[in-house]
Amino acid sequence: MKTMSAHSDNQPHITPVSTYLGIGLALLFLTFVTVWVAQFDLGEFNLIVAMLVATLKGTLVALIFMHLYYDNKLYATIFVVSLGFLALFIVFTLFDTMRRGDIYPETGRQIKERSAIYDNLKPTQPAEGSESQH
Repeated sequence: MKTMSAHSDNQPHITPVSTYLGIGLALLFLTFVTVWVAQFDLGEFNLIVAMLVATLKGTLVALIFMHLYYDNKLYATIFVVSLGFLALFIVFTLFDTMRRGDIYPETGRQIKERSAIYDNLKPTQPAEGSESQH
């Protein structure tokens, strides 16, 4: 028979108020950084910088306020790695959307307006009871 120790893994962690205030100030600072960076034109990097700051803020909230930092480190690692992959996939998607303005429409002339198959077709009569929409 096992004896229970005085310290159990199921006890809640009590976070000091100073930690919450520090994280709150860090989040406020990162919000100011987001607003400050938005005033500059960084070209293609505007969205990337904003996403990096937002990812950092989300990580702080999850680690401290959701207590992942004090829980099993595997949970925090899985969460942070998942956020990293999400950010990576979003950045890969942005590579496509940032280059869409470089695609030019075709400027060549049209060879034929209609295909030859339409020249031999007879116009169809509308079915009884249906109205013509011309």
